[in-house]
Amino acid sequence: MAKYKNEVSKEVIAEAEKMAKATQRPGQTKEQTKLIAQGIQKGIEQYKKNYKVKSRELDKKLKNIKKATLDEKVEEFIEPANGFKLIEFLPWALLLLSWLYFYLSLKS
Repeated sequence: MAKYKNEVSKEVIAEAEKMAKATQRPGQTKEQTKLIAQGIQKGIEQYKKNYKVKSRELDKKLKNIKKATLDEKVEEFIEPANGFKLIEFLPWALLLLSWLYFYLSLKS
């Protein structure tokens, strides 16, 4: 059994019936109008399905672009153009700052 049922919302059904009645020709039977409404309803469902697929694809592309730009920014921060890596220098800088602070606190 499918996890999700392909149920149609009441709004879609009402809109399809409204469109079918608006395009109804003289002498057209109720059953013909009902078949036209079902066709319109299927068209609306297909449109919504395609819209969701395109929306998901666009979201994936946008996510990949954001990730790529974020990775580039991180790389620029970590490794500038001259090849000097800030991450490797950071522990030594903190060590020197702590020694300097300790020296200045003993001196006062």
